[in-house]
Amino acid sequence: MYQSHAFGAGALSTRIATREIVCDVGRVIPDVSDLDEAYGRTTARFYDAVYQHSPQVAGDLDFYRSLARESAGPVLELGCGTGRVLLAIAADGFPCTGLDASRHMLDALRAKSRFPNLRLVHAPMQRFDLGQDRFTLIFSAFRVFQHLHSVEDQLACLACVRRHLAPGGRFAFDVFAPRLARMAVTDAPEQVEGRFEHDGESVTRWARAVPDPVSQLLSVRFRYERRRGDELVGTDEASFKMRWFWRFELEHLLARAGFADVQMYGNFDKSPIAADTPAFIAVAR
Repeated sequence: MYQSHAFGAGALSTRIATREIVCDVGRVIPDVSDLDEAYGRTTARFYDAVYQHSPQVAGDLDFYRSLARESAGPVLELGCGTGRVLLAIAADGFPCTGLDASRHMLDALRAKSRFPNLRLVHAPMQRFDLGQDRFTLIFSAFRVFQHLHSVEDQLACLACVRRHLAPGGRFAFDVFAPRLARMAVTDAPEQVEGRFEHDGESVTRWARAVPDPVSQLLSVRFRYERRRGDELVGTDEASFKMRWFWRFELEHLLARAGFADVQMYGNFDKSPIAADTPAFIAVAR
């Protein structure tokens, strides 16, 4: 792995001290800040155990890490969560900034990080200002962009990204590719999505997702049952909504925000979009 980089221009090679910045963003957008209690608190607790070996995230870490190595400069992740992807990039020696609207997620990341080149910022991704800082890569992994429910918030986020990109810098993100048949089912029952061990307890995660085809919003609830042996010792819940997108809707958003060069992929191996594509992955500049 790369341990250091000579970026030239002096400032880009400076390591960033580990600290948290609380951005003065004025009014925090409600549908994002509410995630910290309805979603962030419980999810931060179980996130690493749930997704450590999940096929849902297969390939994304290597994809974004490769982009960071190609960009060879400062990296910003929007919705960095517990650092599943960003910590691997920080390990390569790049100056990294992780931004998240959830203090619970940032606390979980901070507890794991020992990297002096990693800075944490508490702010919503559609309204942040990092001053004169510019990044050769800004990315948002594992469907974080789908937490922006309105076109106004989506465009606000893209405007923030554009302001913070260095000349020639790229923005990359992924969303799930919706299935028409699945989005027509509005009364799906709760079902077991996974089981894992956590802090000496056996945890079962139940999931229920209810789509609203009119608003293109998916209402999701995760319920975590915790057991010691045969005894149920607790239940925790996390709920949130996700906006789903169609391929050309994303391309239109990016064009409207001023991105002229947009590459779209159907998976993290950069395969083209097809009928059975699991994701829409955009890389824009």
